Amino acid sequence: MERRQSDGPGQTRTSHGCKQRFEAERGGPAIACSPTPISRLLGSESDPDQAAHSTDGQERGPRRHPGCWKMLTVAMCMALLGCLQAQELRGHVSVILLGATGDLARKYLWQGLFQLYLDEAGKDYSFSFHGAALTSTKQGQAFVAKVLESLSCPEDVAPDRCAELKGQFQRLSAYRHLATSEDYVALSKDIEAQVQHGGLREAGRIFYFSVPPFAYADIARNINSSCRPGPGAWLRVVLEKPFGHDHLSAQQLATELGGFFREEEMYRVDHYLGKQAVAQILPFRDQNRKALDGLWSRHHVERVEIIMKETVDAEGRTSFYEEYGVIRDVLQNHLTEVLTLVAMELPHNISSSESVLQHKLRAFRALRGLQKGSAVLGQYQAYSEQVRREQQRPDSFRSLTPTFAGVLVHMDNLRWEGVPFILMSGKALDERVGYVRILFRNQAYCVLSDERWVADQSQCLPRQIVFYIGHGELGSPAVLVSRNLFRPSLPSESWKELGARPGLRLFGRPLSDFYAYRPVREQDAYSVLISRIFHGRKDSFVTTEHLLASWGFWTPLLDSLAHEVPRLYPGGAENGHLLDFEFGGAQLCFSQQQPEQLVPGPGPAPMPSGFQVLKAKYRESPLISAWPEELIAKLADDIEATAVRAVRRFGTFHLALSGGSSPVPLFQQLATRHYGFPWAHTHLWLVDERCVPLWDPESNFQHLQTHLLQHIRVPYYNIHPMPVHLHQRLCAEEDQGAQTYASEISALVANSSFDLVLLGMGADGHTASLFPQSPSGLDGEQLVVLTESPSRPFQRMSLSLPLINRARKVAVLVMGRVKREITMLVSRVGHEPKKWPISGVLPSSGQLVWYMDYEAFLG
Repeated sequence: MERRQSDGPGQTRTSHGCKQRFEAERGGPAIACSPTPISRLLGSESDPDQAAHSTDGQERGPRRHPGCWKMLTVAMCMALLGCLQAQELRGHVSVILLGATGDLARKYLWQGLFQLYLDEAGKDYSFSFHGAALTSTKQGQAFVAKVLESLSCPEDVAPDRCAELKGQFQRLSAYRHLATSEDYVALSKDIEAQVQHGGLREAGRIFYFSVPPFAYADIARNINSSCRPGPGAWLRVVLEKPFGHDHLSAQQLATELGGFFREEEMYRVDHYLGKQAVAQILPFRDQNRKALDGLWSRHHVERVEIIMKETVDAEGRTSFYEEYGVIRDVLQNHLTEVLTLVAMELPHNISSSESVLQHKLRAFRALRGLQKGSAVLGQYQAYSEQVRREQQRPDSFRSLTPTFAGVLVHMDNLRWEGVPFILMSGKALDERVGYVRILFRNQAYCVLSDERWVADQSQCLPRQIVFYIGHGELGSPAVLVSRNLFRPSLPSESWKELGARPGLRLFGRPLSDFYAYRPVREQDAYSVLISRIFHGRKDSFVTTEHLLASWGFWTPLLDSLAHEVPRLYPGGAENGHLLDFEFGGAQLCFSQQQPEQLVPGPGPAPMPSGFQVLKAKYRESPLISAWPEELIAKLADDIEATAVRAVRRFGTFHLALSGGSSPVPLFQQLATRHYGFPWAHTHLWLVDERCVPLWDPESNFQHLQTHLLQHIRVPYYNIHPMPVHLHQRLCAEEDQGAQTYASEISALVANSSFDLVLLGMGADGHTASLFPQSPSGLDGEQLVVLTESPSRPFQRMSLSLPLINRARKVAVLVMGRVKREITMLVSRVGHEPKKWPISGVLPSSGQLVWYMDYEAFLG
């Protein structure tokens, strides 16, 4: 009796008393059965050896007649044979390769399908392979025949056996023109007829979309309506990147596909997850769990580098590259997927796809948001000319598409807090190589001179683990572990130690400094992934949740860099140190100033340092204006000076901060450049808050936590978030959150007078969360009020104007060209807070100072 838990390979568990396999003609399906137990043939449920003896020691049964054993053996074999012939087959799998005449199919996919057949031939399933495309039948058949003839076997397969298997695969493969809905109906009928003719059971169908994303919807509609397998058989749909251009387009594509396929049916390919060194990251962490448990964290890891360098440029692909660029092409997918494998918490059972995917998703959600200063961009000099030539652009056209990017990423969790993850990729660089390098802190001092340091003993040598993805000096995938760390454990059936390579140096050290391992048999990434598709290993693919989480992380950075001019570089070894970059805090910058001859135009662009901070008056109050970087530095200096004076005079400093995007650079400046700030004596308050949970990305407190609080040392009891979330409700009047906050201010802040209040100014003249025509907060006795915003989230909590005007100092920060119009308007109005709430800001006994960048002030 057979018990099936599911229908897919890699997921089906079958209970057998015993199992014999017969290889069908041409490597067809296996036949398995549960034979009758021997004891039943003997007429007893007991062990046959015991059946030969009675309890009193007298011989009985077959022991008296040796010929009986021959008869029983014949009977048993006949029963086995009958059972084997009657046993139901596990099924037939049809693989449909869409775009079968394309470049990807020619280079990788047909070979990957052949490798699947080599691995599975003679086991539990029979196969048929259908190449399909819009190419005419005659041309397509000729193309596929040529590709099939070029297929190769691994080195460990004997030539005769390879020729035999290749012939079988060629007979099982065919090409067909597939364009209309009628073509899909015909394909489905042909598969059903093939299954019925062979007396088989259909196990499932794999559709591999090796086509552009714009074709997905029509193909998906045809498969869903006309080409799904029947009941009891599974469907797997394989999708190739790009999966959208940003978060919105990815969401739209996911919604569209979700109308045709269930999540468990979709397998989004990121071929980097099939690279052998990448695929080994989780098994390596699992097999060396004991050694790594104490090392794999912020306490010991100095930094993580995830790198993919290419020597080729984008010539011939500029139409694709102009739309995507290096961040979308490589960092958003390949390098981010690798990052999650390194950073995720290790599940107890890495064989569980569901558990691995859940832990990866948590890693995605722990990624700290990126800012414009988190990245450096470059473009090789010949790129714009290639675009002009290939896309018939005018001679004046200059592309802003980056072909090189370095990005600094941080994780917001206890394991990785403060550890920089450096992601870098580029074209036209000095070498082709990919690797993941985990560099450990070195806190040792060695008295002996470095000439006497021994690789497996000296703690002063660099300590690192490297997953070498390929190419470069080694020329193959590898796992490298410094000998002064530990001897790693890797599966001997698939990884072997590298032989000596005298003179070879990696990351500044001779290869002999590492325990070095390479695959026993190198496999192409697509061969690995096609096998995992067949076996239903979803953890090697990108789910919808992971896809949207990744785009949600990268889209804000991409938007902020859309008009950034990338640094030009000549390409290859001539780049020298031009693309070297450094990092500090959350900021990344090039190490060298760009040479003048690489700056486009008649002369170098003016630098902010060429302008001075402008001091003037605005609405009868002091105005400070400068370029954004200098303005933020000036405001941060002024806040620190105010804090030092307040602590010296009163023992504490009460600072109320506004939300929104404008203060973010200020928070980062305070966190990374102001080590003398008296944080231990500072109380932090919020000027306003959105009525969302404090952990929500929309929360002002969450912004403060992300960009400031987690980087400084403020006593937790000095942090005062607004109580917008009480009794599992948001800003409910009956919860009296506003009154609670007002009482807390009255209790802790002398005379309810903050030492400094930081405000912004909206394009409609609002400040804090006090909007034009607000029914409360613009006057009266209330210190804290609930208000309504014209934009989502609508409900807000805010300090009132009367409370703001009690402050000893109020700073208003206004930045960006979009604020130019309101800046001009407010400069001309009087005291009209009902119409322009910002006009009501005037401390009764304190100072008001305006901080505006040049774009907001001068346009």
